[in-house]
Amino acid sequence: MASLTREELRDLYRYLLLTRGLEERLERLFKQGQIVGGLYRSLGQEATAVASAFVLDDGDWLSPSIRDMGALLVRGLHPREVLLQYMAREGSLCGGKDNTTHFTIPELGLLGPISPLGTQLCVLNGVALAFRLRGEPRVCMTYQGDGASRTGASHEGLNFAAVQRLPVIVILEHNRWAFATRSEREAAVEDWVDVAAAYGVPAASVDGNDVLAVYDAAREAVERARRGEGMTLIVAETYRMIGHAQHDPQHYVPKEELLEWRGRDPLARFQSYLLESGFESRAALAVVKEGVRRLLDTAVDDALAALMPEPEEALAGTFAGDAAAVPWTRRTHVYPDLAHSAMPS
Repeated sequence: MASLTREELRDLYRYLLLTRGLEERLERLFKQGQIVGGLYRSLGQEATAVASAFVLDDGDWLSPSIRDMGALLVRGLHPREVLLQYMAREGSLCGGKDNTTHFTIPELGLLGPISPLGTQLCVLNGVALAFRLRGEPRVCMTYQGDGASRTGASHEGLNFAAVQRLPVIVILEHNRWAFATRSEREAAVEDWVDVAAAYGVPAASVDGNDVLAVYDAAREAVERARRGEGMTLIVAETYRMIGHAQHDPQHYVPKEELLEWRGRDPLARFQSYLLESGFESRAALAVVKEGVRRLLDTAVDDALAALMPEPEEALAGTFAGDAAAVPWTRRTHVYPDLAHSAMPS
């Protein structure tokens, strides 16, 4: 934390506000029927994504999970792009063909996740291996919920990164629930940081709702990876203060548990820290809040004004070249005997 300037502390606060504010607007749009597909908020977990991604440099790569909106914003993704993507509008990152965070932007070092949980680490390992083989001091960072970390793909990814000593930082967001399943039913460990021992890598357990604690742990892990010392697992103890997705009323969560964690709100805690430590005044923070509000209002207006894609654009950019406009499995000149006309009725 000693390396952070007042301006950087203000930036962290701004990204926390931006993340929560953007997701609040997405929720309103979802309720208005403007969102195509699902909406997965990070309410209560914003500090983990924001503070860890804040450590990365240009040229590093990051692969988010569904609750890491803050990391995308830190890496330079504009809120307008997020809104266009969720609303499947013309000009969106996936051209209206997909939503949530399913996109890759190489110039920002962003590798999009795929729906099967735990899989993006395996792909990101390939990026990290390329960095190492080329002798580039670049690092990769990715995120997994406690549920995703128990999948077979996650185990393979963790093991490969460990054995190959790849420059990878894995943030395990221990948010207590995998949909309606408690984390205690997902792994037979008392402390989730103990899972690192199975892979022989160093691990750190931090308060995931403490911006500065996450920043310090991530900075140490990134520096270690950049020195060529391999992977680090960071367990961020946090909490999902909203349902698994917008359609989930979260009835399975005890009310007293939810109230307890609401008292640990990372945004409120960081704001109190800035004020009590004398880094910021209430007037200065009000200016930051107003700037975020205006940015998001403009982004929402722009996204709502964007048109829906034309139907004929559905295949554009999906297959390589004009010859692949139709999937090869349906091209009669490839395997005539497999064409629909040749199939028995």
